[in-house]
Amino acid sequence: MLAGLIFATDDADDRPGTLAATLPFGGLTLVEFQARLLAAAGATQIILVVARMTPELLGVIGRIGKRGGSVDAVRSAQDAVAKLHPLARVMIVADGVVTSGDIVQSLAAAPHDTIVVCDPDDQRYERVGSKAAWAGLALLECKRVAEVAAMPRDYDFQSTLLRVAAQAGAEQVRLDPRDAPKHAIERSADALTRRGTSTVAALVAKPVRWAERFLLAPVVRFALPPLMARLVSTLAPLAVAGLLAAVALATILAKHPVIGIGVAGLAIVSASVAAALAWVREETRLAEVAGHARSGFVALAVLAIGVRADPVAGGALAGALVVAGALLERAALPALLRRWWASPVSYLVILLPFVLVGWPLIGLAAAALYAAGTLGAAIEAFRQKP
Repeated sequence: MLAGLIFATDDADDRPGTLAATLPFGGLTLVEFQARLLAAAGATQIILVVARMTPELLGVIGRIGKRGGSVDAVRSAQDAVAKLHPLARVMIVADGVVTSGDIVQSLAAAPHDTIVVCDPDDQRYERVGSKAAWAGLALLECKRVAEVAAMPRDYDFQSTLLRVAAQAGAEQVRLDPRDAPKHAIERSADALTRRGTSTVAALVAKPVRWAERFLLAPVVRFALPPLMARLVSTLAPLAVAGLLAAVALATILAKHPVIGIGVAGLAIVSASVAAALAWVREETRLAEVAGHARSGFVALAVLAIGVRADPVAGGALAGALVVAGALLERAALPALLRRWWASPVSYLVILLPFVLVGWPLIGLAAAALYAAGTLGAAIEAFRQKP
């Protein structure tokens, strides 16, 4: 069992009276970002160590709790021990830590007590020796927290826990220089704002299937930071996507299918951006709407191309593609996905060159065969899954 212990005790450097952990960070707060990283690494319990309870912190606790798992706020090591399972492995996140999911997941896989260290040049990092400073992350057995709980209450929880772990012989793993730009301890609102949008945008999972991974995801990742920095509403790109889809449909029916496919592609990009924004902001309902809208735009474009090319043969091929694609999306469980599998975006990619040379029916047939083949592979993978 993995638990997360996040420290949220210090005030912001440039906002007295405001906890650094509750400062805005890419559409979230810093402590919500930290909790997401821990949850992605497998933590089923989050414990916040606080010096005082603020309205902002209460809101944060409620939002973290909505994602599942348990979340508690404690004021001391004694309170933390009472909440932790005795056999839990505890991921420690120091106050103000900004890091990446790769670093956290690598640490979570460590087989024994581990402290992440870096060069001791920066005064924001607490020293653990003459040649190393604590980078603000550690993985410890629960008994280390219990050892701190047995000490006097006026000891600083975070510093004492670090000393106890170091004295117990925890392995010190130096932060990879390639990861250094993605890792810091920040307690300034301005610094967190600069880091926040790009860092949170990197949290958006890379899709498995090739069309989304190599064509769609890079555009979404490029578009997210400026939109989050300007606090653009999730509904804005979703509305733009709907408008573009309508234009694409009208363009295809007006005998300009190549232009229509291009505009449909823009609609899909806009819907994908809306889905990513909704995911970051935990707007679950909007994320689902945007995901379904993206598939719906592709279905409408495919049906319009088929009917415009040949009402009978084209309509039948387009209908077969839509049915096969819809069944595939139901059967394509995340754990079963493969890189080569078809996806809504891939159908338009396959269609485009055939439409360019005036062979839309062949393009529809090729896309339908691709969808049917992937559906068969998905069903077989589902049957073989233990």
